[in-house]
Order: sequence, then C-alpha cells, then structure tokens
Amino acid sequence: MTQRDLGLSLPGFPWDSLAPHAATARRHPSGLVDLSVGSPVDTTPELVRAAIRDASDAHAYPLTAGSTALRDAIAAWYARRRGVTGLGREHVLPSIGSKELIAWTPLMLGLGPGDVVVQPSLAYPTYAIAAALARAESVAEDDPDAWPDNARLIWLNSPGNPDGRVLDAGLLAAAVSRARELGAVIANDECYAELNWAGDEPTACILAPEVTGGDLTGVLSVYSLSKQSNLAGYRAGFAAGDPAIVAALLAVRKHAGLLPPAPVQAAMAVALGDDEHVAAQRVVYRSRRERLAAALTRAGFRIDESTAGLYLWATRGQEAWATVAALAELGILVAPGTFYGDAGAGHVRVALTASDAAIDEAVERLAHLGL
Repeated sequence: MTQRDLGLSLPGFPWDSLAPHAATARRHPSGLVDLSVGSPVDTTPELVRAAIRDASDAHAYPLTAGSTALRDAIAAWYARRRGVTGLGREHVLPSIGSKELIAWTPLMLGLGPGDVVVQPSLAYPTYAIAAALARAESVAEDDPDAWPDNARLIWLNSPGNPDGRVLDAGLLAAAVSRARELGAVIANDECYAELNWAGDEPTACILAPEVTGGDLTGVLSVYSLSKQSNLAGYRAGFAAGDPAIVAALLAVRKHAGLLPPAPVQAAMAVALGDDEHVAAQRVVYRSRRERLAAALTRAGFRIDESTAGLYLWATRGQEAWATVAALAELGILVAPGTFYGDAGAGHVRVALTASDAAIDEAVERLAHLGL
C-alpha cells in the first residue's frame, strides 16, 4: 500500500537525488567535502550539556506547554535579543524542533481543501509539505499584493533559506498589514536571526512593535536553537506571538502527545539565557563565510543575497545541476537551487556548516575549478 492509496501524495525527499553526485565527490582522492546540508559540526556548549545532564532524572511527563523556566527564558530572550517586550507565558510555545512545528501548523490551525498556504518563491520544502499534509494549496509568492484572497496562512522566511535574504522591519510591516487585510495568519521562520553578517545585532523580528504596531493578533514568530547553539540533535524549537494562535496549537499538541523532553527543555532555558556562546559561534561562522565566499568569487561565482544565515547563494550563470556536477568532480557537494523552487534554477546553496579544515580544503579545491 502506498501513500497515494492512503490518500496522501508527497514528493520524494530532494536530497535523495544528490546521491549520484555524492558518490562522485567521495571518489576524490582526498575525499568528500560536504557543503550540501546545514547540520552543525561544532561542539554543543558545555553549559548546555551540563544542563541536560543535570535534568536527566526525568521520571515525570513534561508539559507540552513547556516548563515555567523555559517559557520565561523564551520571553526574556525575545525582549533582550529581538526587541519584543511584554511577552508572557501565554505567548510562547516550545516545539520538538522548528521543522516539526512548521510541518504541522496548517493542519493544527484547521486549514484544508480550498485554503491557500503562501510561501516565499525560494523556500525550504517543508512549507509546501505542510500545506500538502493539510490538503491545502501551496502558492509561492513574494509580493504581498499578489497573495490570493483565500490565503489563510502566510509563511515568511527572514533570514531566508537558501538565499540568506533579509526582510527589514518595513517589509515585514507591509506583509503583516496585507495578511490582516486577508484575515490570514502570518508567521516568520526566523531561525537564522542571530547569524546576521550585516551587523552584530539580530535581524528584524516579525513581533517587533515597529512591525505589528504593538498588536500581535494573527502574527507568529518561529525559532530554533539548532543553528546558533549547535543543538540540532536536541530538537529545540519554539514559537511566540498571538496567544490565541499559541493556544490553538497547544490544544492540538496536547492531544497528539507532542511533548518536548524535559531534559531538552532545561537545556533550552540555559542556552537562551547565555549570549556568549552565540557570539563565539558567530565569529566562527563569519570566518568560514569570508574564506569560502572569497574562494567562490575567485572561481567565477557571484554571491547573491546571503546577508544572514549559514549559506552562500552562488551562481556561475549556468544551470544549477551543472554546477553541482562540476563541484562534485572536485569532491565538493552542494545543494542545487532547484530544491527550493524554480526561482533557484541558476544557483547552488553552499553551506558554512563544515569544519575549519573542510572549509580550507574546499577553498584549495575551488582554485582548480575549470582547470
């Protein structure tokens, strides 16, 4: 019996199609340099690891809504780092990573056939998958004026994956205004906000008063600690915003048993309270970014957008898969822009999530591209 037999039709997992190019890259005499995924390679901070050890006697069921300590830590982090004050425990909700939350939000908000979920024209595939799980329609559209009248959920992604595009407060405010005209929920996936290469402050938050006018109605921010704190393996995400949306999500999540593990909740609270490890990790990524961007430019690439986040959005003016193939011959694996929509057909996404040694190896190999 297939998914289609059961009434659910989903596309194949995009990264599976990279397998032949990964095999080519592995045959390089010095091995594979994998720049195709955004999975952190650096050590989880010791203070976070200590917190999860200290909380390992987790004999009772955790709260789906999150512990008091975690909810307070999330609210305090938004005030300290994102300029969003006045959030209470009713405004925030932990999740088992942000991808899970994104994937189930349309269904949990009651969307279905005839409803539209809007996503960016360049987008991580989960937004479209989320619409499919709810049997709603997915529309890729960046222009708020072109969002359809039957849009019920609008996803923004700033800083963007794959392209690192950043929407400033003015653009976010215009998007929120348009969503309210449509009566749609609007959510910004903001998990790269602390990795802002245009400055040391995080990128604009959709919950900021200059965006919402001080009214959080219909607005949600989604976040993850995977990137800034190297917690991808912990599955540590959360949402914040309109308490009515938070309550609706929480009600379904309680029934579904989506309980973030208690030790992870304790670790998240500690991670959110410490800015030093985030700043240190930012320095590491900035160095890798500068070295890799310079090497790509010397090799004939143009870097577009890439203002924030963990990727370089690069083009040689050729079809994405041709670039993937050329780099695989050098033992370097990258993701084709087509994974993220038709608008990415001429680009590749190059991840910064590799060790310093691997980045240096990629820099050396790029010098031989086309020779």
